[in-house]
Amino acid sequence: MRKIFFVIIWAIAFAYVEAAVVEYLRALYYPPDSGGFRFPLLTLQQITTLGQDHWTRLIIELGRELSTLIMLAAVALVAARNAREWLGYFMVAFGVWDVFYYVWLKIFLGWPASLMTWDLLFLIPVPWVSPVPAPVIVALAMTASGLTVLFCEARGKTLATSWTDWILITAGGVIVIVSFCLDYENIMAGGLPAPFNWPLFFVGLLTAAATFTGILWRNRSVGQSSTPPEKLQT
Repeated sequence: MRKIFFVIIWAIAFAYVEAAVVEYLRALYYPPDSGGFRFPLLTLQQITTLGQDHWTRLIIELGRELSTLIMLAAVALVAARNAREWLGYFMVAFGVWDVFYYVWLKIFLGWPASLMTWDLLFLIPVPWVSPVPAPVIVALAMTASGLTVLFCEARGKTLATSWTDWILITAGGVIVIVSFCLDYENIMAGGLPAPFNWPLFFVGLLTAAATFTGILWRNRSVGQSSTPPEKLQT
């Protein structure tokens, strides 16, 4: 519980840093007196017109996004005693970070303006866009799943999984990501977002959630002896 508490505190603080950086970028490219952040986004051609400094800033932003994932993975690695705990801590850190990112933006900017406001989620390898509830739902699901894994590990109960489980969970995650990226060509061309594909999103989410629920159900009465978790190899 102590580790989980401090990972959550870290994720909330990291979300503050992330939201602060986004506030600076929005003040630069989408200042409040021009209406603030909105779609359509700047195109690559428009960024080229603005000058080399803006291309450099775009590259830095891509690096920042990659570094964000590395930092989330690294703090989970520090907290974990084995690969299963690493996955659990990563999901908790990612989920809490993502939810509080929006909390801090609401405090800083009063954004999102409404529940169904569209957001640019990620840029690697193409733009990910969706209404705000979609990533929040994913973040909450990740947090709940990560906490479940960690509580099972703390009780000495390793959740037995099969290759089929991992394939289905991975497939569900990929489908969710595809739902975010479907409209990337239109977004990169400076268009307004097309209607979000909620059915595809929920197919992916429910595939992963149902598989994880099935794992819990199969393991509900399986008690494994408590043994010191294997150390992660460095």
